[in-house]
Amino acid sequence: MTYRTLINATTLNKHINNPNWIIIDCRFSLSNIDAGSFAYRHGHIPNARYAHLNDDLSSVVTDYTGRHPLPDFNLLTKKLEAWGIYNHSQVICYDDSNGCFAARLWWLLRCLGHNDVAVLDGGIQHWQKNGYLLTTTLPKQQSGAFRPYLNTTNWLHALKVQNRMARKSICLIDARTPERYRGEQEPIDPIAGHIPNALNRPFQLNLEDTGLFLSAESLQDQFKKLIGNNSSEKVVHYCGSGVTACHNLLSMEHAGLKGSKLYAGSWSEWIKDKNRRISITS
Repeated sequence: MTYRTLINATTLNKHINNPNWIIIDCRFSLSNIDAGSFAYRHGHIPNARYAHLNDDLSSVVTDYTGRHPLPDFNLLTKKLEAWGIYNHSQVICYDDSNGCFAARLWWLLRCLGHNDVAVLDGGIQHWQKNGYLLTTTLPKQQSGAFRPYLNTTNWLHALKVQNRMARKSICLIDARTPERYRGEQEPIDPIAGHIPNALNRPFQLNLEDTGLFLSAESLQDQFKKLIGNNSSEKVVHYCGSGVTACHNLLSMEHAGLKGSKLYAGSWSEWIKDKNRRISITS
């Protein structure tokens, strides 16, 4: 059996020593970029490798990009191989932030044609709540052999977002908090607001109070109400920098609403061009 959206801690523990299962720790903090690697060194799920959001899952920021540009997929492929990933591997990603960073790697792997990848539901917190232990022992990594099948249709660039919004051929969903969406506050980016006509679906709404994802049925019902008559294939997600939006994309896939896409540059790229319109709502 393969896992392609979410996996629970009990199932992961049963396969913890399966050589075909590759576990990736994606913990990260936007306020302290070294916090995730520090936490990894001081305790991680056994056999887990570490993926750094800035260094491994993004490329260098330029004057024209958002805060987390897409990585060089050739370099990412080499890193996947260094982590021991093959095309037949079952990959499990986790973090300590409700899955929002792990979902970035989940989405990137799917862009490379690797669908057997899942996010640990509840993250490292639920792993520990289930009584499973952490380790400081670094895994013995043997290189894999990964052949990518890059699908560039999984994401949109800013110009495509502009054109398709003008034609009303996409349904754009903003994954940020309502306060940031409305432009009432902006703690990260220099300009507040949202892309005109975008809907708001904070990624936190995908979760129960326990930190676990809502059921597939609940997620399907909520997203269908949000997007109305739009098909899931017309949905495009964005956030501040193209990271937490992957949480909404993962949630839709888990709900059986397949084929939505990502505006990879997101808000932090959108505002780099002063000719792009923005909206602020009260």
